[in-house]
Amino acid sequence: MTLRFTFLFGLVAFLLGCKGHSDLRPTAPTPINAIAFNSDFNLAFGSCNKQDEPNHLWDDIIDTRPDVWVWGGDNIYADTDNMKRLRKMYDKQKQVEGYAQLVASTPVIGTWDDHDYGRNDGGTEFAAKKESQREFLDFMGVPEDSPRRQQEGVYATHLFSTPKGRIKVIVLDTRYFRTALTPDTETEKRNRPNTYGEGTVLGEAQWNWFEKELNGSDADFNLIVSSIQVLSGEHGFETWGNFPHEVDRFKALVAGSKAKGVIVLSGDRHISEFSRTKIEGMDYPLVDFTSSGLTHSYDKYSGEPNRYRVGKVVSTKSFGLLQFNFTERKVLMQILGDGRKVLGQLEQGY
Repeated sequence: MTLRFTFLFGLVAFLLGCKGHSDLRPTAPTPINAIAFNSDFNLAFGSCNKQDEPNHLWDDIIDTRPDVWVWGGDNIYADTDNMKRLRKMYDKQKQVEGYAQLVASTPVIGTWDDHDYGRNDGGTEFAAKKESQREFLDFMGVPEDSPRRQQEGVYATHLFSTPKGRIKVIVLDTRYFRTALTPDTETEKRNRPNTYGEGTVLGEAQWNWFEKELNGSDADFNLIVSSIQVLSGEHGFETWGNFPHEVDRFKALVAGSKAKGVIVLSGDRHISEFSRTKIEGMDYPLVDFTSSGLTHSYDKYSGEPNRYRVGKVVSTKSFGLLQFNFTERKVLMQILGDGRKVLGQLEQGY
């Protein structure tokens, strides 16, 4: 196992969305030199994309020549239970020139988060979730005869094969079944962790499916797409950490499955960062690569706790790129900004 990382801290940029607060004076990030890397497969991903704001990063995403694009959620900002309005917003995103070029040349997969789901911080209580699922699947180009059209929730598995190896992408749905959050009435944080054992992120049906998919995987790398962060759980916004027993179950599954090269991809936060932890029973660390956002970012970021953070936070508009080398069993993870400037990177061996 090898580990090497370099990281740039871009303190702040422009927030056009939610979940940002602080009073630190912004500074511009300085690009860093990319690590030399021979890639067999490129995966690009991102989240938090406002269809009404300038979409400046699609040309840069295309220039990385991704073998697949993964939506990490908040693919549009709708916050509505009106399906006609939701469909119109999805259509507007599909008409964005750069995104349309990407779709024409690259497989597109992914999940949703609260704003495209239809309700800020929404979960299983959202009354229009079935109708919203149909609109999401239409946007993603999922065939009418796909089993995803019959199931509850947008979770799915995708397998990508190359002459040198295989990558499995397990896409989770952290909205459809997620039970109530617990407001924090004692501090300035939005939420506090539920009582241990109370509530769920995935729901039992999705958990059973997830366990089967990971336990039975023989892929060289297994990517788990979660719209919300899995490891970072102290900030008080949405996170798996609001359901601590679910975090423990997640870690136990990853370790017990013996799946190779498990990496978490997350979004939601309007910041980008790497989180990493060692889990008993695993011979490599679990990395949670957060990439957010594509059109807006955390305004005047001033810091927040994350005991698992590697390096520092990038709080400017960005997307994520993962490059895989099957022979050396290494992955180069990069946070890229406008002009494909490297704002942060981490090379991990498996």
